[in-house]
Amino acid sequence: MRSYPATPKIYAETTLNMLLRRAKKPRVHTIEDYLRDGGYQALEKALSMSPEEIIEWVDKSTLRGRGGAGFPTGRKWKFAVQNPPPRYFVCNADESEPGTFKDRILMERDPHL
Repeated sequence: MRSYPATPKIYAETTLNMLLRRAKKPRVHTIEDYLRDGGYQALEKALSMSPEEIIEWVDKSTLRGRGGAGFPTGRKWKFAVQNPPPRYFVCNADESEPGTFKDRILMERDPHL
């Protein structure tokens, strides 16, 4: 992965701070730094839960996609489990909006998020 020497200037002062708080720090892209900052704790919890419990938890969180529609993630996951395996998880990081780098910053600065 290409590394950039300067920390990006992030001006978000809204709920996006939850997503971008680590992206403002130097060297957060390594897995060691992510684990040191408490990363993957939710994954550890999820491993002790059933798929139905996880989906309910995500649904109650009101987590939404970062696309223009802001589709509820829990709802999307409910649709996915209604179909027989195999199932695939795909991260669409296409930034088709000209001049925006909302996904690029997360992929470069906080890829384990």
